[in-house]
Amino acid sequence: MNNTLTSRLAALGRFLPTLGLGLAGGAIAFRLSLPLPWLLGAMIATTIASLGGSRLRSPGRGRKGVLVVIGVMLGSAFHQGLNIDVAAWSASLAIMLLATAVMMAFSVWFSRKVAGYSLETSLYAGVPGGVSTVTLMALESGADLRVVGMTHAVRILILLLAIPLALPLFGHVSMPENRTDIAHWLWLPNAMDTAWLVAAGLAGAWLGKLLRLPSALLFGPALASAALHLSGVSDASVPPTLIALAQVLIGVSVGVRFTGTSLAAVGHTLAMGIIQALGLVVIAGLAAWGAQLLTGTSIAAALLAYMPGGAPELSLVALSLGIDPAFVTAHHLLRISLLVLCLPLLLSAGRRLST
Repeated sequence: MNNTLTSRLAALGRFLPTLGLGLAGGAIAFRLSLPLPWLLGAMIATTIASLGGSRLRSPGRGRKGVLVVIGVMLGSAFHQGLNIDVAAWSASLAIMLLATAVMMAFSVWFSRKVAGYSLETSLYAGVPGGVSTVTLMALESGADLRVVGMTHAVRILILLLAIPLALPLFGHVSMPENRTDIAHWLWLPNAMDTAWLVAAGLAGAWLGKLLRLPSALLFGPALASAALHLSGVSDASVPPTLIALAQVLIGVSVGVRFTGTSLAAVGHTLAMGIIQALGLVVIAGLAAWGAQLLTGTSIAAALLAYMPGGAPELSLVALSLGIDPAFVTAHHLLRISLLVLCLPLLLSAGRRLST
């Protein structure tokens, strides 16, 4: 027990400089009034430091805790007053699945024919989302984990940089101002609400693992929190300071993926990842535009729901900007669940076709 505690404290100590850099980057971005300052500031600062040769540390277990917090926050979007247009949601989910199939086809083709990767590497690097689950699956397939991890990291980096710039162009989103009043940042829920939120997080994490959900620590708490809020048992919300810290840790998690990366050594992988990501963004944008025309869905919400990135990152963006987080979360949950089920079948079919 003592050895475990000592090792965890040591790991925390090694991570503190990285956390400090992320907080500093977030504070600078906040001061400059950038959109999503704590997320983007932390991500940009740690990415630059990583590419510059700094040996930054990953949040490790801290990221798991952040996923639980984000899940609880996402679940609170499913409140009693939520108005779900079943027809529009169903049509949008169908469009999302079609767009996902197009994204997968493009990604695998690009990785095989242009980048020159193996079938296994092309398939797992091309999956539009679910990086943690996909990486574990790739480990057992013989895929090049360096290429898979780098491709997903580059894609998420580009998405998070592009989204705040792209959303206002559609005329549907006004980026919220960064609040500086102390009362806002010091607000905390009462003891009962805090207890409900903690219970939703713990029960949801257990439920997610029991049901073997993809991203169990994210979607399990989201389901538990959604049940809590839809039932009217509680309308508790997560304090702004904790939301900002979650953004910092997610931003740091993206940035540290480039630690130990030499631009000269992985220049080809980075270039291929950037081109592939831009192609996927175009496909997602066209699908979102089509969804707006066919269903009347907000193009901003559809864009976040269809984007080929990580569910934690994009759902957190939707939550932070107030862009229908329930809609966005539902789409990412369905997509990741189906992809995890279909990936082994796709790999098997691809191997048969290539022989």
